[in-house]
Amino acid sequence: MTINELQDEIIEEFSDFDDWMDKYQLLIDLGNTLEPLPEAYKKESNLIEGCQSRVWLQADYVDGKIELSAESDALIVKGIIALLIRVLSGHTPQEILDSELYFIDEIGLKDHLSPTRSNGLLAMVKQIRMYALAFKMKNEES
Repeated sequence: MTINELQDEIIEEFSDFDDWMDKYQLLIDLGNTLEPLPEAYKKESNLIEGCQSRVWLQADYVDGKIELSAESDALIVKGIIALLIRVLSGHTPQEILDSELYFIDEIGLKDHLSPTRSNGLLAMVKQIRMYALAFKMKNEES
């Protein structure tokens, strides 16, 4: 599936709920589906700067695609990173760099996050794009 198809799928899932309490529950449920991050990846260098909660993000370059894994100590944040992984993991660095993450606005996520969580979301997206750029540059050199 393309990044946009995955985003549309998420928008569809969230459109089933009118109440934000239900949407938060969906986020928490999504976060609970994340595989636990191996302890080896829970290191300082994988912590995302700018997040109020602790979020570890690991990016691996496998067969030309970026595989993302992450964990957070906060339920809602874990759900947010689960959404980002679902949309962006398994795509090429260029696809990630070219993507416009419109699902965040479409599902109303940005409007229903505290300013600190909103900053954390931006920090997560920025970090994923930085990994994509680094893998792209490294790949072009070899």
